[in-house]
Amino acid sequence: MRIGVIGSGAVGLYFGARLQLAGHDVHFLLRRDYEAITASGLTITSPAGDFRLERVKGFRTPGEMGKVDLVLVALKAFANMHLVEMVRPLLQDDTAVLTVQNGLGNEELLAEAFGVERVLGGVAIVGANRGEPGVVHHLTYGAIRLGELGGGLSPRAERLAAMVDAAGIRCEAVADLRKIRWEKLVWNIPFNGLCALTGQTPGRLLAHPSTRRLIAAIMAEVIAGGNAQGLSEPIPTHGYIEEVLARTERNSGDYRPSMMIDRLEGRPLELEAIYQIPLQHAAKRGVEMARVEMLQALLDLGEPGKDDGAA
Repeated sequence: MRIGVIGSGAVGLYFGARLQLAGHDVHFLLRRDYEAITASGLTITSPAGDFRLERVKGFRTPGEMGKVDLVLVALKAFANMHLVEMVRPLLQDDTAVLTVQNGLGNEELLAEAFGVERVLGGVAIVGANRGEPGVVHHLTYGAIRLGELGGGLSPRAERLAAMVDAAGIRCEAVADLRKIRWEKLVWNIPFNGLCALTGQTPGRLLAHPSTRRLIAAIMAEVIAGGNAQGLSEPIPTHGYIEEVLARTERNSGDYRPSMMIDRLEGRPLELEAIYQIPLQHAAKRGVEMARVEMLQALLDLGEPGKDDGAA
């Protein structure tokens, strides 16, 4: 399959590299790593085994990439104002678009431009960070759950899931995309936000009793907001929170979430997709997420270019 990767950060490079290693024709839209990757290839370090792609098809603009069968979108959501113009040159009549971006609203943006029938969404569960140019460090996990924006378990979603799974990325097709989006927000909202604000890793936050209780309370708010959205079945409050906390302690204690890295490096945060849109959806259904709203306000205060209001 001919695949175009839009958003070649750690996640896009890692998933695209796995797909290329499995024999697919992968084209990467590259920015800061363009010279290093096109000249010297792409190196992946991973608990599942290190590997190197000696030749990578990298491009500076979408127009140079050509038409593809599948567009894999891993772009940071704060750059979504450019997403439609990036995707458009890659489409042919039957091209599917799969976004594995964080948060809510990404599929709807693509569907408004290109039609619901083209769009699938996926939740990426992966810990990966960029190293020196041309190097990605895969640290933990490595899975995708995907589904149709229009709902239902389609043959297309099952075929794509089987293809991704065969490339060494555990993948499952699901019927309820909204549910898996909210399930990931249960992790993303507290850990991305608190790690960015405090500079502490998930393991450090969980080791401190008061911040552990705060994380659990934020998770309960997110679950209430999600369960008000008419999901196929509710996300359980009791048991699920403990499961997520325990899994984080086992596998992600020292991991630096993407929002923490973005804040440390002075980049914008994905506040609209991860905080503002979920808050709006919850409010429309009469659910208040006060702790989530406070997190969003504090994170927004530290955004580049924000006026502190001083006279």
